[in-house]
Amino acid sequence: MRAVVISEHSGPASITIRDVEEPGSTHELGGPVVALDVHAAGVSFPELLQTRGLYQHSPELPFVPGLEAAGVIREAPPDSGFAVGDRVMAFTNVGGQAEIAIAPAAMTFVLPDGMDFAEGAATILNMHTAYFALAMRGRLQSGETVVVHGAAGGLGSCLVSIAAALGAQVIAVVSTEHKADFARGAGAHHTVLADDHWAASVREIAPGGVDIICDPVGGDRTTDSLRLLRTQGRYVVLGFTAGDIPQVRVNRLLLNNLDVVGAGWGAFVRQDPVAFRAIGDAVGQLLEQGVRPKVGHQVPLDGAITAYELLESRQALGKVVLEFPR
Repeated sequence: MRAVVISEHSGPASITIRDVEEPGSTHELGGPVVALDVHAAGVSFPELLQTRGLYQHSPELPFVPGLEAAGVIREAPPDSGFAVGDRVMAFTNVGGQAEIAIAPAAMTFVLPDGMDFAEGAATILNMHTAYFALAMRGRLQSGETVVVHGAAGGLGSCLVSIAAALGAQVIAVVSTEHKADFARGAGAHHTVLADDHWAASVREIAPGGVDIICDPVGGDRTTDSLRLLRTQGRYVVLGFTAGDIPQVRVNRLLLNNLDVVGAGWGAFVRQDPVAFRAIGDAVGQLLEQGVRPKVGHQVPLDGAITAYELLESRQALGKVVLEFPR
């Protein structure tokens, strides 16, 4: 079978597409597994970090990356709840960017009617993370105001969509007007350019401050973000795509009774399959209501390097998805 292969830690340019052996019948996360013929696989920032050996979960070289995939069941044990031919989306953890992938049955979901494979491949990592960050870690309540940094990216656009679906007023922070249009399409009520005046622009929209700030970017925005939070506001940390891990002056947390909250969905659900399923069921309800991940780029398998470079150059809009010929 053909697959994306990372064989050295020198960045996206070292990625190759080649024939590899089909996966076995066991998974590193344990439990019964299903095998699927992959139609689409997500490409995400953790996999970009894996090309340089910088992600906390980096398998021994060489390996097939891919945290999530969507396709059709080709094999499933009788007690898995799935049958051959079912359309599914799955958290593969590794190996999803291949023509055949395996996933724990407990981390596999039926693809809802009306959703295509690209949307399925864009759902689990980003939508589950967004729900976990907002509803569970951020304790979002309907009517609150949420700021989302990096709001036109794969995760950022899902944070926007889910926050809006849960009843929040959403302010999207983006780097260009084109990305602002994209964020509005995801459900943002207001957009702000990430220039030197972004915090003042947010303050004009929300003079009394905001309740939650979701930040997958990091860098130099943290201090201004904390200043924008009203009393008992929550600053939710989701990553550091800017490359710099910020420092927090804790006196501001004390004075305004603020929370700085980590939202590491992957580390959380790998240790708690019950929580994984509960989050997935909650996201499933949103999907039934018509909430969808924003797929911005659908790249053929042979263009995998381009897919990764879109993330590295920060040019990606929404989710980047690899498509497998069938």
